[in-house]
Amino acid sequence: MMAREQHLVLAPEAPAARQARTVHARLHARLRRHRRLLLPLLVVLLLAQMAAAMVTTAVQQTPTVDEPVYVATAADYLHEHRLRYNPEHPPLGKLLIAAGVAVADPHYDPSYRGNQGQVGRHLLYASGNDPWRLMFWARLPVIVLTLLFGLVVFVFARELAGARGALAALALYTFSPDLIAHGSLATLDVPAAGFVLTSAWLVWRARRRPALYLPAAGAALGAAVATKMSALPAVPVLMTLAAVSVTAARRSGPPAQDRTPAPSRPAGEQDRTPAPSPPAGEQARVTGARGRAAGLLDQAAGLRDRVTGGRDGAAGVPGQVAGVRGRLTGVRGRVTVAQAWGRAVFWTPGCRWRQVSAALGGAVVVAAVAVVVVWAAYLAVDPRLRFLPAEPVPTLHGLRGRLVELLPVPPAYRAGMRVQFLLEEHPWQGFLFGHLYTGALWYYLPAALLVKTPLGLLALGAAGVAVVLVLRRLRPAAPYLLLPPLVLLAVAMTGARCFGTRYALFVPMFLAVAAACVLTLRPRWAGLSAGVLVLFVAVSSLRTFPYYLPYANEVAGGPANTHRLLHDANVDWGQDLGRLADRLRRQYPGERVWLVYKGSGVPAYYGIHADDPRKVPAERVHGLLVVSDSSAAKARGTLARLIASSRPVGEVGHSITLYRR
Repeated sequence: MMAREQHLVLAPEAPAARQARTVHARLHARLRRHRRLLLPLLVVLLLAQMAAAMVTTAVQQTPTVDEPVYVATAADYLHEHRLRYNPEHPPLGKLLIAAGVAVADPHYDPSYRGNQGQVGRHLLYASGNDPWRLMFWARLPVIVLTLLFGLVVFVFARELAGARGALAALALYTFSPDLIAHGSLATLDVPAAGFVLTSAWLVWRARRRPALYLPAAGAALGAAVATKMSALPAVPVLMTLAAVSVTAARRSGPPAQDRTPAPSRPAGEQDRTPAPSPPAGEQARVTGARGRAAGLLDQAAGLRDRVTGGRDGAAGVPGQVAGVRGRLTGVRGRVTVAQAWGRAVFWTPGCRWRQVSAALGGAVVVAAVAVVVVWAAYLAVDPRLRFLPAEPVPTLHGLRGRLVELLPVPPAYRAGMRVQFLLEEHPWQGFLFGHLYTGALWYYLPAALLVKTPLGLLALGAAGVAVVLVLRRLRPAAPYLLLPPLVLLAVAMTGARCFGTRYALFVPMFLAVAAACVLTLRPRWAGLSAGVLVLFVAVSSLRTFPYYLPYANEVAGGPANTHRLLHDANVDWGQDLGRLADRLRRQYPGERVWLVYKGSGVPAYYGIHADDPRKVPAERVHGLLVVSDSSAAKARGTLARLIASSRPVGEVGHSITLYRR
């Protein structure tokens, strides 16, 4: 009986079975080829839909409050090569905008005198230029950069969670209404946040090859700091993470491609600080233990084959398997002891000092390269670094003033820091959940993020953070994913300007990467739940098209309700003046219009001929009253009484309300 069963097992495979196996192998190989093509195709599709959304938004929106300043400064860089306007922001972001301005080639009058806002409006509306064309080309470099940051999100997430997680992260990024809204504007918020994310990713990669990735991380960090000064708190964080990465790289040894020394070099010279050699016989014992472990694994494989060969051949196998497992446990214990001895030798006093020196060196490299990038940005504008501010720069006294003067940055950068400190001392007005206040609320940004972030991204991001903290395999990535956004958010919460989530655009970027880690969980429900939430984010984003700036999630009531909760760049930043002109021409031709508009656009250029109702007695205001929602949120006195005694008859872009009087 035993011989007959063994003969059946060893009998040649039938031709039909062999043909079926060949067909199955070919089909599997074809599916694998298609799967390799499917991943880049999905990446392209996700980025393409984001590009389409941003381009559509860019061509439909009129200039927002800050954009004319940046565009005029970029034009001044191109024509005059001087550091004159907008010193509170470093020049790198405006140099990127200048690439698009150069293509538009506008007429620029350097002799015009005025503050930076007046210069911007003069360039757009009083210099013979087409503001629609000029703004599109100025916005295009930021759109391209936003798409590139999407690739950083994809690669970062893929290293942590694989291809499925990377696709989920990219989908959350490309459908984020805040990122689409601000990525389609010629502003500095998305570039600064994206450069911080890029630096964090490169510092994470430096755990494997610090010599390659730390200088690149320093360049990305320098780009962030040379775009917006609000990125400065990320400098000590990323320097610390660079030191951590160097320490991790030295503990794990050189990369796989570098571990085998060249034949002409002694093995001891492959690493600059090699660990001490083990005592006599220790290496041989470790090698022998590994060999015995390999033999036992082969023996276990043979037993498994006997189980598959027949029932009789499997008699006594369970006991043998138990014996093999016991011997494997003993071998693993001896290998673990040897590895522990190696770690103990590694942390001898001399080696510990070399480790600390290498970690500090990594941090210094990141900081030094960042400083070089800042200087390069200013030198690109004017190699002579002439700083001729159009408006007075305040003097900063006390400890802050002394610290600013000690920074190794160009004088224009230090002047911009003084302007920023002065702006922080101004008593700005804020609006949150229907409450108008003066000063700062520390919880403004978290509350605004809860309103402006899609619910699916909030849920997946929170779950991803929990997974990163709980799973041992992902725990090393926690500082790189969590510390930069947490520190930047904590500092931003202390600011006096409660104007919008644009000050915290790094949050949805890092949340998207963290959300990918949910896909590392084994239960099938985790993947299904993540897919449903990603789809929910996509639907929520598509429903708000093309009005991304006033987006609010479903719990907050959607875009139509945002103006009741928030103001300024969260809702109404002057972007809908062109749409208002179209509405008035189409539905209210010839009517008397009274306008209270918040923005940098010039209504008359778009054919809107209106008067300010605040400058005449209330009884004379009859007809159509048009009020920007940010102005309505802060309305007091005459304007508040006019709105209260009027009847709403429509809205434009969820940012401007029309009233009938």
